[in-house]
Amino acid sequence: MEERLFWIGIAMGAYAWLTKRWTEDGKLDRRGFSAAWHALFFAIAGFAVAVVAMMSFESRRHGAGADLWSARQLAPAFAAALLLGGLGFWRCWSDQGGGEKRRHYMNEDLEWAETVFSAVLLASFLMYFVVQAFKIPSGSMETTLRIGDHLFVNKFVYGVRIPFTQKRVLRWKSVQHGDIVVFRFPTDDAEEVHCGSPQYGKDFIKRVIGLPGDRVEVKNGVVSINGQALGKEPYTQYLNVARMPKVDLPFKLEQYQSLWETRMLDRRIGDMMMDNFGPVVVPPDAYFMMGDNRDRSCDGRYWGPVQQKYVKGKAWFIYWPPSRMGKIS
Repeated sequence: MEERLFWIGIAMGAYAWLTKRWTEDGKLDRRGFSAAWHALFFAIAGFAVAVVAMMSFESRRHGAGADLWSARQLAPAFAAALLLGGLGFWRCWSDQGGGEKRRHYMNEDLEWAETVFSAVLLASFLMYFVVQAFKIPSGSMETTLRIGDHLFVNKFVYGVRIPFTQKRVLRWKSVQHGDIVVFRFPTDDAEEVHCGSPQYGKDFIKRVIGLPGDRVEVKNGVVSINGQALGKEPYTQYLNVARMPKVDLPFKLEQYQSLWETRMLDRRIGDMMMDNFGPVVVPPDAYFMMGDNRDRSCDGRYWGPVQQKYVKGKAWFIYWPPSRMGKIS
C-alpha cells in the first residue's frame, strides 16, 4: 500500500507545483485550459479514492497485499477518474462566474493538492520505513493470533529498506528463531498457484522456524532443527486427531531440496508433507516459516523458503480488539 500512496502523493505534488507556476504565467485564466486543469484534479482525486477503497476492500477480504496496480484496482479507478474528471470539466466550463470564479476553483484545488501531498507522503513514509497496520486474515497462526486481530508491524527492526531496492541499512537486529514475521509471498510469478489459489503479491504472517543453513525436518508432526527435536512447542496448535503416515517418495534428497526451493514440492506430492517433511537445508539469505496452527497452515512446507528480500517486518503489537491488546511473542 505504501508504494501506491507514494505515487498518489507525487501526482498531487506535481499538480500543485504546476498550478502555482501556470497561475503566475496566466495560463489558468483561459476558460478551456482552466476547465481541463480542474477536470484533471477531479480525475486524480477520483482515481486515488477508488484505488484506496479497492485496497481496503481487498485487505479486509483477503488480509493480504496485492500487485502494485492490479487490473481489479485499475478498472474502477479509471472509471472513477473519467466520471469525476467529466464532472470537474463541466463544473468549471459551465460556471458563469467568469475569471474570478475560475481562479477560486484553482486556489481550492491547489490547497487540497498541497494538503494531500503532505499527508500522503508522510503516511507512505511511516508505512514504508517505520510501522504498518496488518489484519489477520486466517486461522493459520491460532491461537497466538486470531482471525480479525489488528496489529502493528515493526518495519525498521530488521533494517531500513532503501526505496525501490532490496538493500537494508541501519539493521537493529537479525531475524531469530521464533520471530513472527510479516512478508510478501516469495514469488514473482503472478500465475503461480499454491494451496488452491494464486498467492503472488499477498502478505503472509508466520513464525520463523529455520534460519539460513539450518537443517529442518518434520517427523510425525514434531519439528527438528539440525537434528534436535523441538518437542512440544508451546505456541502450536494441532487440530487433526491422527498424524498422516510417512510415504516413501520417488526421488532423492537432492531432488527433494530442489523441488522445495523452487516451490514445486506441493505440486509433486500434494499435502503429504504436512506431518512428515524434509529434511531440507534453508538456503542463504532465506528462512523457513510455519504457522502455529500446524494442521491448518499453508506455509513453508508447501511453498519453500522465504528470501530476505520479501521480509517486511516483525509482528509487534495487537491494537484491536481491546481484549486482545498487547505485545506479540
